[in-house]
Formats: sequence, structure tokens, C-alpha cells
Amino acid sequence: MIEVLFGESEAGTMREIKRRGQSGGRAEVICLGFMLDIGDIRVSAASQYRKDLIYSMYMQDQWGSDEKLSRECQKPGDIYSNELKRLCEFLEKGEPVRIWYSNAPYSVCGFCHLCSILQNYENEIFAVKLPEYEVRQDHTIVSSSHWGEAAPEVFIRCLSYEKRLSKLELKMYAWNWAELQEDNSPLRAVINGKVLGVPEDFYDFLIWKRITEKPEKEARLIGDIMGNNPIGIGDWWYARRIDWMIGQGKIKIVEDSEKKYERMICPAREEYTD
Repeated sequence: MIEVLFGESEAGTMREIKRRGQSGGRAEVICLGFMLDIGDIRVSAASQYRKDLIYSMYMQDQWGSDEKLSRECQKPGDIYSNELKRLCEFLEKGEPVRIWYSNAPYSVCGFCHLCSILQNYENEIFAVKLPEYEVRQDHTIVSSSHWGEAAPEVFIRCLSYEKRLSKLELKMYAWNWAELQEDNSPLRAVINGKVLGVPEDFYDFLIWKRITEKPEKEARLIGDIMGNNPIGIGDWWYARRIDWMIGQGKIKIVEDSEKKYERMICPAREEYTD
């Protein structure tokens, strides 16, 4: 069974599960972390455009002129392209595939994109969708917005939700992907369970909801946004939008730093005084 996931953290958890031998089969884990909820999706996921976009999101200039980190951040795009090639090789050999996805925008977009590829093969395809929440034996309720937040034991328990995808279902999700490509909005979000193209400023209200007149570190603001709104959106997206707002004069830098996330920021509409 070839396990496919759409984020580094969740793929790492799956590799650990495989290493322990907890899910059976050989340790073949494919990570397709293309971030397909962001940017132009009419071009190939393996294109240089996508590689550059992934680099820009990973890097965000947050660590100044760290050349070593810059080189590391250039690798994922190439790695994911090679992972996609590796998956196609497994498909050609008739290997069954199990997809782990959630309602996080990056994940459901990755899932629909993958189905557009899988519809051309006759392999057995299975999917495990992350449930909205779990009721544990101690009667507590635990929810995760994406597989990257789930512990290994959650993966094991959720195997009971595995379902085989029919050809008709693959074509349906592939059609969803074709619709998203036709729309090609700069951003995609999950609204009432359906992934839709939305404007680039769609999540901006979350920034304005949490930012205060008192200057605070950008890292703390972004952490506050993500902690209060666990919707599967990466910190890099909020950092990108904050940069745009700074450029538009809507947010000001009170105390700058070579490390972007360390700078002190607040709204530009009025001065903060103690």
C-alpha cells in the first residue's frame, strides 16, 4: 500500500508509523506538499512556478540572510516533483494507494488534484478523511484541523474510516479540480464543506480581528490567529498578507528586525501611546 499525504508533518508521522510496523506493509510514504490552495493551478504542480511559490512561502525572509536555510527552503519543490514521479511509477506497477486527507484547504485541493491523476489508472484507491472530531474513552472531545496535528494513534484509529474510491468518485473529484482550475482564483478556501476559489484577501479579517493597537511581535500575532482559528492555514500565508498590508500602509513596523517574525507591528491608523 502506498500512503499519500499532503504535508510534511503528517508524512513524517506516517513514516514513523510505518517504521514501527503499526499499519502493515512496506514503508512507502509519498508527500505531495504542493500547497495547491495557493496560486495559479492551471500550470503543472511540478512547474518552476510552483517550486518558486513553495520557496517563497517557506522562506518569507523570516531568518534574514541565512544562506543555509535559503538552500534548504529551495529543496521541497524539487522533492515534491520527484515524489509525484515516484507515485506514478508505483501506479504503473499496479500498486494500491491510500490517500490521507482533511478539510484543510491545502489537503482537499491536493486530494482533488491527485484524483485527476488517479482517474487514468486502474489501481485500487482508498481514502481516509480526517473526522471533524473524536470522542475518547475518557469522554473528552478532540478535534484536529488537518493530519499534521494528529498523533500516530489517531492515524491508527482512523483506519476504520477507510473507504475504497470508485471510478465514478475519482471522476467527480477530478471534475471538482477542473472547475477550480477554470476559476483559478489566487486562493482556495473550504466553505460549508466545499472548496471554492476566493479573493487573495479572504483571510485578512482574521488578522484585523486579532491585531491590537499595542505593538506586538509578528510571530505572536500569527500564533494567536492560528491558535484561535485552526482552519489549516499556514503561518506563511498570514505573514505574506501582513507584508502586503505593510506595503499598503495599513500596518506599520514599530521596531524592525532582520528576522521578520521578530519585528514589532501594529495598525497604522493611529499611534499607540502607553
